[in-house]
Amino acid sequence: MNQRYASQRDGGATYYEYRTVTLPRTVSGGDVRRLLTDEAEYGRWELARTRIYVGGTRKVWLRRKAMKVPSTLF
Repeated sequence: MNQRYASQRDGGATYYEYRTVTLPRTVSGGDVRRLLTDEAEYGRWELARTRIYVGGTRKVWLRRKAMKVPSTLF
């Protein structure tokens, strides 16, 4: 699920789009690394937060800058 949030920095707003990825404990560390590397290279996502739960499930939050394009319709 993708969500958009605004972050205030130096007077201007920077908009980020967030994506949450949940990975079961059966996925190896190498596969997780490969998945996140592909998302960073091809989808322009960056790692925002990682959480590993007691059962071994990983939850990863990715973010990227969202382009706010003004409407050209009048």
